[in-house]
Amino acid sequence: MSANDTFVKTVWMIMDELQNAGQMENALQLILERLCGEFNCAEASIWLKHEADQKCYMIASKGNEDNTGISIGFNLGLIGKVSMSGETEYVKDCKNDNRIDQKNAHLYGDNCLAIPLKTPYGVMGCALLINRDTVFTDEEVKSLENAFAVIALDLEDKGFSFDVNTGRKPLVSLKGVIKEFMSGEELNRILKGIDLDVYEGELLVVLGESGCGKSTMLNIIGGMDKATQGQLIVEGKDFSDPSEAELTDYRRDYIGFIFQSYNLMPNLTALENIEFIAEISKHPMSSKEALEMVGLADRADRYPSALSGGQQQRVCIARAIVKDPKIILADEPTAALDFTTGQGVLKVIEKVVKEKKTTVIMVTHNVEIAKMADRVIKLKNGLISSIRTNFHPLRAEDLNW
Repeated sequence: MSANDTFVKTVWMIMDELQNAGQMENALQLILERLCGEFNCAEASIWLKHEADQKCYMIASKGNEDNTGISIGFNLGLIGKVSMSGETEYVKDCKNDNRIDQKNAHLYGDNCLAIPLKTPYGVMGCALLINRDTVFTDEEVKSLENAFAVIALDLEDKGFSFDVNTGRKPLVSLKGVIKEFMSGEELNRILKGIDLDVYEGELLVVLGESGCGKSTMLNIIGGMDKATQGQLIVEGKDFSDPSEAELTDYRRDYIGFIFQSYNLMPNLTALENIEFIAEISKHPMSSKEALEMVGLADRADRYPSALSGGQQQRVCIARAIVKDPKIILADEPTAALDFTTGQGVLKVIEKVVKEKKTTVIMVTHNVEIAKMADRVIKLKNGLISSIRTNFHPLRAEDLNW
């Protein structure tokens, strides 16, 4: 394929994603993934300038590190320099090149191509393509410069803005988390080194194919499973190797669970299912208030068998929030539901995040649901393959699948 053919194909792909994604952050994420595949790069990221505090912020990335929240000052390092100068920089040996600020060397890999996001009116930021096995040709660089100019023009045309929200505190941190288990004589490694911060009051959606480690990661955060290596840190306390008493207290005081299969006790009414959990919690909210919050006050005396699937899932949500937990873990909460019922459940989860300021980590196969998240991570083969921030999350009522 000629350089011109590559350019045409790349631009058409970018224009298609920008037109059809409906959400800029999602479009940029998909573009980075496609460009990495097209040009055989291991990682990529997009950085935008924030004039108010004179820094560049990463808004999308493909790679296995959680770099959200990282900022680079104007004119500092390669990112800051290219974002200000508007000139492309190609670094073939990042370890021995003075254009790389060694404090943030992990952002650049072994080699990287830094391309400005440039319009006729100025430079908006830059993009990095990282760790390519072969050298970029001049024709490829020119094609990519033009391609990212298309992205810059679309960002400008749509008036894309973002809130840097730099004051967030990590509530949960996973550091180098590995999970292994024996299957006969074979050692299987499900998680291969997860580094992730989860922030207070955010909705984090975890995407990935079956078997990639989503539920395993959720179970480790919830104290239902234990990492083979690495750390689970919650509010600064290390829960990597807790005693049974510490583990019981952690699950009781910190974690609420929403399961795909509901797991309601069939011989208890909706209200009694919630009260059962409230009675073993330290500082529960009113069970009736929890049921009201999910819109089922008039179903308090119904048994699970007399409730629809969506109503049972809402009871499950009320059971999770009655503990007033710090974190709610939701494992495929809409998988068994039709669109209308599933959307209703997502509206309740959205309400919990906004009104209770509860952190929710939701595992799902449904990429549409990711559009309502504050952040989205993708797992692939036991590693984080990409992470993005949605600066303009959609409302649950605007989702469609």
